[in-house]
Amino acid sequence: MSSCASETGGKSQVQVCFTGSITQATGAEMISATSSTVEMVPQEKRRANTEDYVEDKNSGGLGCFGWLLVILSFLFVLATFPITLFSCVKIVNEYERAVIFRLGRIISKKPKGPGLFFILRCTDTFVKVDLRTVSFNIPPQELLTKDSVTVCVDGVVYFRVYCPISCVVNVSNATESTRQLAQTTLRNVLGTKNLSELLSDREGISHSMQEALDEVTKVWGIKVERVEIKDVKLPLQLQRAMAAEAEASREARAKIIAAEGEVKASRALKEASLVIAESPSALQLRYLQTLSTISAEKNSTIIFPLPIDILQGFMQSK
Repeated sequence: MSSCASETGGKSQVQVCFTGSITQATGAEMISATSSTVEMVPQEKRRANTEDYVEDKNSGGLGCFGWLLVILSFLFVLATFPITLFSCVKIVNEYERAVIFRLGRIISKKPKGPGLFFILRCTDTFVKVDLRTVSFNIPPQELLTKDSVTVCVDGVVYFRVYCPISCVVNVSNATESTRQLAQTTLRNVLGTKNLSELLSDREGISHSMQEALDEVTKVWGIKVERVEIKDVKLPLQLQRAMAAEAEASREARAKIIAAEGEVKASRALKEASLVIAESPSALQLRYLQTLSTISAEKNSTIIFPLPIDILQGFMQSK
């Protein structure tokens, strides 16, 4: 079954055609089909590349009047050849490309350059686009993290133009638009992170920002090469609290290390005492070493160690 219906308004014409058979569908299926159709159309429009856009624009042509102006401009250039030659020949550097418009339409799917190119003075205009990598600073942004901490963050973005036609046609000011987008993206990405993640995972945050920016700017013909977080400023009270926490953590680790050292020293002393107890001569040698140490320190106190045999007899009597 095929049927068509058309409606003509003041300035637009809408034509709707249905081809195929009529089938029964539930309300949920109709709503699902309608919603999927509504979502797909804008998505396809967003994914349309610049070459298709230029081809659609040029499909209508310049028209009879437009071609007449082009022919007259060309004849004028020929008639005044020695004078207008310098105004019709342009030069583009190695790092630049030129997008040429003729009567408001792009005349080529590819930009001109580098080198010389020719334009008609009366009908053609051109825009130069720099292809070199450009960087700009993201102004300090005060934002609220996921764990409700207010921080001030700034960064830097590096980008370049890879499609001059899209950069000229799809956005009026590529640098300023990318700058504003970077500020909002910084707020959106950091708003989903905790303070600990913000301080420890800067590389991951930078990568997430780069992907988010590149997803939008590719329609403008811009490639975001790198995003870096420069500085994270915390409130003064939070800095003091974090410093106190770090100091307490260091003191706790120091006490644990000291306690472990005492345990090891006690075990070593116990093993040494067992070895000395098994050999009386070793104990006598230890006494002599102690006397030598005391005499080296020039103390006025003199200690006379008792013989081991007397101590053993005294201990046995008890």
